[in-house]
Amino acid sequence: MTGRSYAVSVPKGYRVGPWEVREPLASGAFATVYAARLAKAERDAELPARAALKFLPTGTRTPRQLRHLRELAEREVELLGRLRAPRLIRMYDTLTVDDPDHPELDGASVLVLELAEGSLDAVLDHDPTPESAPALLAQICEGLHQLHHAGWVHGDLKPANVLLLKGGSVRLADFNMAAELEGTHAYAPAFATPDYTPPELLWPEIDERGTRIRPTADIWAFGVLAHVALTGSFPLPGGSTEARTDAATRYARGTEELRLSPELPEPWREIVRDCLAPTHAARVARVPDTEALLRRVEEAAGASPSARLPRLRPRRWRRPVLVASLAVTAVLGATAVTYALRDDPPVASAAPPSCEKPAVYEDQKHGVGYTAGWNSTWDFAVKQGEGGSQVREAQCLLRYLHGITEVGEADGIFGPLTHDAVVTFQKRKGLDADGVVDARTWSALRKSGEV
Repeated sequence: MTGRSYAVSVPKGYRVGPWEVREPLASGAFATVYAARLAKAERDAELPARAALKFLPTGTRTPRQLRHLRELAEREVELLGRLRAPRLIRMYDTLTVDDPDHPELDGASVLVLELAEGSLDAVLDHDPTPESAPALLAQICEGLHQLHHAGWVHGDLKPANVLLLKGGSVRLADFNMAAELEGTHAYAPAFATPDYTPPELLWPEIDERGTRIRPTADIWAFGVLAHVALTGSFPLPGGSTEARTDAATRYARGTEELRLSPELPEPWREIVRDCLAPTHAARVARVPDTEALLRRVEEAAGASPSARLPRLRPRRWRRPVLVASLAVTAVLGATAVTYALRDDPPVASAAPPSCEKPAVYEDQKHGVGYTAGWNSTWDFAVKQGEGGSQVREAQCLLRYLHGITEVGEADGIFGPLTHDAVVTFQKRKGLDADGVVDARTWSALRKSGEV
């Protein structure tokens, strides 16, 4: 495991209840997935011989990071504990590490999941335009329909979150950002993968419950994914994520045209174009729901129509609670020594910070400070012309914490007003007045004598 960074590093052979950790499969910003096998002495007819263990470090971070990671775990456990659908990855069990002798692992949440052969991301790395792409897209759309039909939005649909089982069957996975609908909206964490995020969510207004998200966000993501899988390229121009994000913003404002690749097969052009309508309203007018989209995709792919899903009764929304979800999950036998299920009291969900009321939190490297958004790192730089949640946080802090109202509104766009406000702040603090929000400027922005 040398040579790359893992969110959770677990040695090969480590015992997880009846499971023995094998090789790492994938790792992201918040979790690491390992292959695992049942120990011979723990063979169980109800469990497969092999599984995937997803580790989230919910016990080894700062209080602010811990709240965020627990929320991510709650979302995934809640969804997988309640939904059983053919195109959604299956969860067999949940565990919490109870291992004080290994403090780097102690407290980690572990999801025992169906083991896949690989991801669509890996397939596209090997072959940017696989011959099986149309058939895979039909299955992906079917999974999205199953999810929406049950009243959930995925919130982070992308090739890395599409898994392939042995034989090529598709499973949607990674529901850390998933959210249950409350009427027409759901509330998701303020994180996303920019290349697959619709323009209206690139710089969203965030209230105390998070980002308001609609099912059309997944439809946009499907349109991008379909274009990538069928042509090997993104549908908006740009050699980097930042450039493509800027192009998406211009497209939504009517100053950039959608230029689909000439390599996109004709039956798919209208589908992708409709999925990538520039606004929610335009998108829902062209693609009313994923059931309508699925029929069009199956026809374009030449796939057999999938069975229609039954009508569901209206649901009463309830906030997901990790401990409640764990309590209804089968607890593994008492023979497990290293891991045990903790019945801790529910953790109160903290409201995200807002512009007017930046939250105080503690960073391991920089100490106590303020934040006005969900950005967890100090080590990035933001320059004029860039956009996103980092810019919005800087604008919030300049305006509401440091009183530089000339920055204007917190719109997430680093324009001339924001640049000038940053220069004013840097001069005030004795920093290099270059208008770039680097690590030193972030540290000064996020700290105040009032902390």
